[in-house]
Amino acid sequence: MSALTDLLADWMPHQRWFAGKGREWSGVTEDGFFLDESTPALSVHRVRVAYSDGAEELYLVPLSWRDTPAEDLEHAFVGSIPGAAGESYAYDAMRDRDATVPWLTHLVAASTVGPMHFHPAGVAYIPEGLPGDVISTEQSNTSLVFGETAIMKLFRRLEPGLNPDVEVHDALRRTQNPHIAPLLGHVEIDDPVAGTEPATVAFLQSFVPNASDGWRLATSSVRDLYAEADLHADEVGGDFAGEAERLGEATASVHRDLATVLPSEPAAPGWYAELAAQLTARLDAATAIVPELTVHADGLRARYAAVASATEPVTVQRVHGDLHLGQVLRTTTGWIVLDFEGEPARSLASRREPDSPLRDVAGMLRSFDYAAKHMLVEQADDPQRAYRAQEWAERNRSAFCAGYAAASGTDPASSALLRAFEADKAVYECVYEARNRPHWLMIPLSSLARLAAAG
Repeated sequence: MSALTDLLADWMPHQRWFAGKGREWSGVTEDGFFLDESTPALSVHRVRVAYSDGAEELYLVPLSWRDTPAEDLEHAFVGSIPGAAGESYAYDAMRDRDATVPWLTHLVAASTVGPMHFHPAGVAYIPEGLPGDVISTEQSNTSLVFGETAIMKLFRRLEPGLNPDVEVHDALRRTQNPHIAPLLGHVEIDDPVAGTEPATVAFLQSFVPNASDGWRLATSSVRDLYAEADLHADEVGGDFAGEAERLGEATASVHRDLATVLPSEPAAPGWYAELAAQLTARLDAATAIVPELTVHADGLRARYAAVASATEPVTVQRVHGDLHLGQVLRTTTGWIVLDFEGEPARSLASRREPDSPLRDVAGMLRSFDYAAKHMLVEQADDPQRAYRAQEWAERNRSAFCAGYAAASGTDPASSALLRAFEADKAVYECVYEARNRPHWLMIPLSSLARLAAAG
């Protein structure tokens, strides 16, 4: 391997966006090109990681290069490489403000640089010349905010095909839906494998300043409830139910417009049976990882079996795919829905498949449970708090469904399919928590006690 390949192989496993932590590597290769050769120089690298089980992943790594160490970029330092003119110092270019300017310059110019193609949407102003500031809270991708005008998301894992985030935002732009931030452009890179579609590298959309994300607003409401020992959820000044209802309306609005601009059709015969088989298989796999699931397994299998025999007509369409309170923003005018790429761990092809809108509803309902109960983790034996958390969750889950029903004409709350989707999401959460936050496992497990019950 080259010195740069060695450097990246050492650095990548420590990055939050790297999905292969803990897996055994069998090899790594990289190819790169310069996107800008001023100071600092900006190069872009495709790093292919091969695992011992035969799987491969392709990552995008932009690097900035300097002739001398930059003390203010120590947090972004990747490593140094010896050259004929001395050491070259490499930094994570997404955290080097001086190296972020070329992205929008090339987008405005609709450039092609090597295998990379820039596609402006041509609908709004792009703030050319501004540096970008990285958002440090993300995990699977990396985003830069340019002033108060635009935000660019860099997709770290590359797969052939148009990313759903670009596809959905572009389609919804034609509807002028008020609950999305407009698409400003996107970037693609040719796949080194001949005959394969280009991969989406990044996309730019309007930035929403002075907005609050749904998770922070919801958990603030929960804290207000806990602070008032004698009041119910509907009596507390920070009651969130009105916002939950408006969020349900916004979600239904997005679903309605998605059905008009992207494929929407009656589900094929056997759809329920195939779905039930998938849910049951995921449950079986999860039970092997989380033994605590066993006590709920029979009830969940019965719920899935009821879905398998359902005959009610169902329409499948494009959906968000990973909807929760952290994916929505509250502005002065209403709710904005973000991040239509779906669950990054799933393949791009599966994320683009039509699904029931109830999948998104279930995701949001699970998020309300998490918002209500996350503060119980350290006080699991407090029955009063547990009661109040459940009261808050039920009030806001009901409000969200009421808002969705008012805007869509269909009440999701009575659907057996919705409860099956909720259970499937909670099973997924059990696996995630067991692997990453074992002390949080109580949250999805407590929900499964309800979801596995008959009725």
